[in-house]
Amino acid sequence: MPAKDSLDSDASDAHLWGMSRVRSRPKPDRRRALELLAANMDGCTEAILLAHGFTIKQIVELVRAGLAAAHSQRVVIGRRTVEIARVKITEAGRQALTDTKR
Repeated sequence: MPAKDSLDSDASDAHLWGMSRVRSRPKPDRRRALELLAANMDGCTEAILLAHGFTIKQIVELVRAGLAAAHSQRVVIGRRTVEIARVKITEAGRQALTDTKR
């Protein structure tokens, strides 16, 4: 059996990090994203979140964790109809913010 490359072992063990975490405060970027979403009643578009420095991966993680919800929305711009993604904070996301303030 060939020796494991250190990159292979890191990649194969990466899933353990998420599974072994104890519920704790949101990461600073996650908290910043939740605060941005909470400050806007209609949520934010994907483009706004990207402009604030968040990645698609971070947005997807918020949605998968149940802290935010995403939906598509059609918007008319000039003569064109464009589909955009809008992200809103969920009640669980609001709870995560209030839990860390205590």
